[in-house]
Amino acid sequence: MSWLSNKPIPVNERLIVALDVPDIPSAKALVSLLGDSVTFYKIGLELFMSGDYFELIDWLNEQNKRIFVDLKFFDVPATVGRAVKQLNNKKVDFVTIHGNNAIMQAAAEQKGALKVLAVTVLTSLDRGDLDDLGFDCDVEKLVASRAKRAIKLGCDGVISSGLEAPELRDSLGTNFLIVSPGIRPVDNRPEDDQKRVVSVEQAFYNGADHIVVGRPIRDAEDPRKAALAIQKSIYNIFNPS
Repeated sequence: MSWLSNKPIPVNERLIVALDVPDIPSAKALVSLLGDSVTFYKIGLELFMSGDYFELIDWLNEQNKRIFVDLKFFDVPATVGRAVKQLNNKKVDFVTIHGNNAIMQAAAEQKGALKVLAVTVLTSLDRGDLDDLGFDCDVEKLVASRAKRAIKLGCDGVISSGLEAPELRDSLGTNFLIVSPGIRPVDNRPEDDQKRVVSVEQAFYNGADHIVVGRPIRDAEDPRKAALAIQKSIYNIFNPS
């Protein structure tokens, strides 16, 4: 069964490129290189620690880009709520959170127009890693449990591997966002730290609304060409001839 998204999302905004680079000049250089091939960017912890994170947000807004703040807030619920509220004036589209019911509810209550995405299980983890962390359940069950609670508490969607997306759609429906990282257009490399990966096509047919792509674009010989190839694949998925 296909769970292809029917949400009114512009096709070119379904691809989110992860700006996993060491500093702000490198991020701006990559965005400038990609040009109009990419509209939506994810900025995470590495860039946050490099300094001038919010200057980059302002610059991306000036370039008419959409912004996904991926800082995975996890703290006292009131602190997470206030942190989410701080982003309301920053023209940011998505933000990620971790945590229990109280944390998710606090974030949802302060989100304003911002969309809050709850992290289910990082795509760098597999069942062995969950055992190490003390979770006595399958990845799929943990993802489903966290997603169900997040949606009930007012979050707008989840971060989930495309591998678990069909079960989420089957059990929870389509009225929430699924953003899928761990996208690998080609065979996964042995040194890659992503374990639960899917292709562009798999992710969307399994129910993802957006995909997050980092290394396959950033490390390509021609990043713009790589981005355009993925955009073409996405276009063909949503506009079959």
